[in-house]
Amino acid sequence: MRKLQNEELGRITPEQFKRSEKSPFVIVLDNIRSQSNVGSVFRTADAFLTESIYICGITAVPPHREIQKTALGATESVAWKYFKETIEAVRELKSRGYKIVGIEQVEGSVSLGDFEVKEGIRYALVFGHEVNGVDQAVLDTCDHVVEIPQFGTKHSFNIAVSAGIVLWEMNKKSMYSPPNPFSTS
Repeated sequence: MRKLQNEELGRITPEQFKRSEKSPFVIVLDNIRSQSNVGSVFRTADAFLTESIYICGITAVPPHREIQKTALGATESVAWKYFKETIEAVRELKSRGYKIVGIEQVEGSVSLGDFEVKEGIRYALVFGHEVNGVDQAVLDTCDHVVEIPQFGTKHSFNIAVSAGIVLWEMNKKSMYSPPNPFSTS
């Protein structure tokens, strides 16, 4: 096996990204304190052709040196919008027809592997503060709450890791089919 060179990866430009059909997911960042986590989420959102990121509360916004270090330019491709309060972002998304999905450990949560992504539905995925998680007032507005199964001694993942896991699984389950850069047709 030979490692592929960057020019062989078939990557699209930020302009092509903006014109591309997006996956049916928006990411909502509820008071994320680490700028590195924010940058990593931007990079993951870019990789999965995520529609946009709603940045809320104390979460830092681009341009920010720490965000840029981990985003590697993804703040130029992924659309984002800032809200002072996460609940405002959720209200806007609900008014636009999104189903709100909190990513949290709660009574009655659904395991990520069991969550059904329905065709034609758009989802807003809410990821919470590194210590406190998704705010209870936001959880109270959610249509669904999904939990990532964990088996070790720790009870949480880093927010950026959680976003990667959830977006991977949700995209696998959705009917959305991104363009294949390796396609010969």
